[in-house]
Amino acid sequence: MQKVTPLEWKDECLYLIDQRKLPMEEIIVIAKNVEDTFNAIKDMVVRGAPLIGFTGIWGLVLALNESTSLDDFKASASYLNSARPTAVNLEFELKVCVEMATKYCAENGTLEGFKTLLEAHAINEMKVLHDKNLAMAKRAEQELKEVTGHEGPYTLMTICNTGYLACGPQGTALGIITYLHSKGKVKHVYASETRPYMQGVRLTAYELSKSGISHEVTVEGAFSYLLKEKNVDAIFAGADRIVANGDTANKIGTSSLSIVANHYNVPFYIAAPISSFDINMETGSEIPIEMRPEEEILEFKGIRVAPADSRALNPSFDVTDHKMIEGIFCENGLIKPVDKENVLKVLG
Repeated sequence: MQKVTPLEWKDECLYLIDQRKLPMEEIIVIAKNVEDTFNAIKDMVVRGAPLIGFTGIWGLVLALNESTSLDDFKASASYLNSARPTAVNLEFELKVCVEMATKYCAENGTLEGFKTLLEAHAINEMKVLHDKNLAMAKRAEQELKEVTGHEGPYTLMTICNTGYLACGPQGTALGIITYLHSKGKVKHVYASETRPYMQGVRLTAYELSKSGISHEVTVEGAFSYLLKEKNVDAIFAGADRIVANGDTANKIGTSSLSIVANHYNVPFYIAAPISSFDINMETGSEIPIEMRPEEEILEFKGIRVAPADSRALNPSFDVTDHKMIEGIFCENGLIKPVDKENVLKVLG
């Protein structure tokens, strides 16, 4: 099956695959201005921490169509940054763009002409991430050989969606799995369905199907059965924010999976680019947790399935304790064991 492109810049517009509609429909949403981009991020047309960050950059490219004022540019960056609070990549990418714009304006007295530079920056950042994630995958291949004592094929597990739909280019955690598959080293993959927005069953299974990888979807309640009975070699998860001590925010259920994995001695890994790290925060207790609308739990396709007076608690993320993590892959290498000293050492 043909691989879709989750983000494409053409005709002075941003074309985004609507990830809320997958896998049943491949619908394109076109962002023509900053507000369209904000809504695409907030409403989860686009999702996945790295891809959200890239979308933010392109949103600022669109902002330059409306104004070349530095103050307006900064205001647009602040507006886009408020779209979703947990993933740090958006803030990271927008901050870089504001720094570039500030420097350009100081040198040229205006942002006229800056749009061409920012477009080139966006394209380059996506290429660089592809290369970085590929380096992570190769390091994970080496690590798996060391911890399992064999070269595969492996039975693996993942949660949420961390492939090209989340990153644009090569994925992170799922990118490791697809890379291993390309080397003939994947026997089978278990993909968690992943509440609250079902990214696992809708998107990860979609990517696995597109890649021809043998897989099954599992519910979160089956974690213990699965890890006890199915001889899983390793688990790979992504990250929306990693703090100084290695505590990691990721899609809800990741922390539970890490605890069960620890109980059954299944190595649990995080894979994320440096842009997902926030060393200004010491521990995971400082990470803001996004609460999604109750209707995502109480309704199915707009039809109420819960009693009329029921309420829903719908956090999008939880925080995995660094003690539960075997190692964290980033483009600079493997953080193992996971603690503040090693995080800072690998980040440089």
